[in-house]
Amino acid sequence: MKNIALLNKIGAAGLKEFDNSKYTVGADFDKADAAMVRSAAMHEMDFGENLLAIARAGAGVNNIPLDRCSEQGIVVFNTPGANANGVKELAVAALLLASRNIVAGVNWANSLAGNENVAKAVEAGKSQFVGPELEGKILGVIGLGAIGGMVANVAKNLGMTVIGCDPYITVDGAWHLSRSIIKADSFDEIFEKCDYITVHVPSTNETKGMFNARSFALMKKGVRIINLSRADLVDIGDMKEAIAEGKVASYVTDFPTEDSINCEGIITIPHLGASTPESEENCARMAALQLVDYLENGNIKNSVNYPAINLPRQCAHRLLVLHENKPNMLTQISGMLSDAGINIESMLNRSKGTNACSVLDTEALVGADVIAKLSAIEGIRRVIVI
Repeated sequence: MKNIALLNKIGAAGLKEFDNSKYTVGADFDKADAAMVRSAAMHEMDFGENLLAIARAGAGVNNIPLDRCSEQGIVVFNTPGANANGVKELAVAALLLASRNIVAGVNWANSLAGNENVAKAVEAGKSQFVGPELEGKILGVIGLGAIGGMVANVAKNLGMTVIGCDPYITVDGAWHLSRSIIKADSFDEIFEKCDYITVHVPSTNETKGMFNARSFALMKKGVRIINLSRADLVDIGDMKEAIAEGKVASYVTDFPTEDSINCEGIITIPHLGASTPESEENCARMAALQLVDYLENGNIKNSVNYPAINLPRQCAHRLLVLHENKPNMLTQISGMLSDAGINIESMLNRSKGTNACSVLDTEALVGADVIAKLSAIEGIRRVIVI
């Protein structure tokens, strides 16, 4: 039996994917073979020797210590695209909130409580909340993955001219993108040309603080900015200054901070992007299926620290080796098995940055003594018999 620890509440659709005859699901992390997590902070947690994998039921993994997981041979999964529709719909709402001054208007309307003639007051005061329509405006989409691509397509259907930029767009992402979307060669081109800008990229060294004084200087006066990705993509001090100067007309973010709440020109949403029943269930199910395939077959899909690998199973026994990506590793692994008289029927090796994994199918069972010798090879992080 494998033990699956839940560090947060996980949707029932995901838990149904664990066969009760093979898995126990509970809250005991110390003895877990795998863990499912949403927002729980894991950086200060100790990982037991049994822990093989962590599945994040969502896209962001900043709550998981990826480097430590890689070094300990723990594969970390996320669920890209599972919550894409929920975030896409919130992005459409954010565009309207940024444009039509709806929040301020609603707050003002509520302030009319006790007024003897609300209808008359509304007609007299509504002009202060006038805002432009989206149709005919230029939207820049930074990041054209599962979410950004959907936002670009729906914005096009709303009558906007859409310019997109993604240096790392995948073939699959390109296939799902409307051919009417205009390609930008750089983020600066987006900054310079667009009336609205929405960003859908992870927080990395390259993207942190990408919205700053330099980028604001390139933008049109009155630009409206949507950020449903991560708070640290925006230098909030520079954003406030750009709003005060009239460069930015409004900023909508799904990541409130002490520096962004209750600020003129800023609308903060309490991280609702994936907060739909459908998104939570989709994420839970995808995360669970990825864990099951890894624990039962050694296949890796949507890992953020180890490469994708999928080898159709042909033999009774399978060996999964997680190791550093450096020369001579495969030679040492195969040589060790050969010395033990074990024939490799099929094998697949993949790498991702400094991390690599090898899947080897054998007719003979690889004994504990051989596993110990393999584990002792410099650069081997974990050897798993499946």
